[in-house]
Amino acid sequence: MSSRGEATKQKLFEATLRLAASRGLVGLTVDDIATEAGVAKGTVYYNFGSKDGLVDALLRYGVGLLAERLRAATTGGAPLETIESQVDTALEFISEYPGFSQILVSEMWRTPGQWHETLTLLREEIISIVKEQLQRLADDNRLPDGVEITTAAAGLFGTMLVVSLDWQTFQPTRTRADVRDSVMLLIKGMAR
Repeated sequence: MSSRGEATKQKLFEATLRLAASRGLVGLTVDDIATEAGVAKGTVYYNFGSKDGLVDALLRYGVGLLAERLRAATTGGAPLETIESQVDTALEFISEYPGFSQILVSEMWRTPGQWHETLTLLREEIISIVKEQLQRLADDNRLPDGVEITTAAAGLFGTMLVVSLDWQTFQPTRTRADVRDSVMLLIKGMAR
């Protein structure tokens, strides 16, 4: 794909995120997205085929960015330090892309959502990154007996999403470090 084509897709992603942050996805039209992006309606269809195709590509793009950042935050240090780095990275990402985060929260747990299949694959990618560090804690016998690692990883991912949006919406004066430290209190309280 040409750099011009990528720039157009990026412009459409950004327009969709701005609109989703203020209005959500429901009722959002291709006309709305094209107008917000400053392109012709046909540009959306040319690049994505439909609004659904655009949202699907946007979800893949956003989760890809988040996964890349979470992997980069894997410090190789102690598991709790790495988890803290990943929580901080997730908070930073979500504050940078609040519209994307709202889409994830609203669509991920809607059953059965329109993008359920895509979100299932993307969720697994993020969960596997978080799960690695929790597994390291378990391997060091630092988690209580009976903790199911996949469920705990899903819980931590969900916590990061919901706490981040709560921070952005209801507690914007708190620092990212304050929010990270609050999440880590929960994790450290569970670890031995």
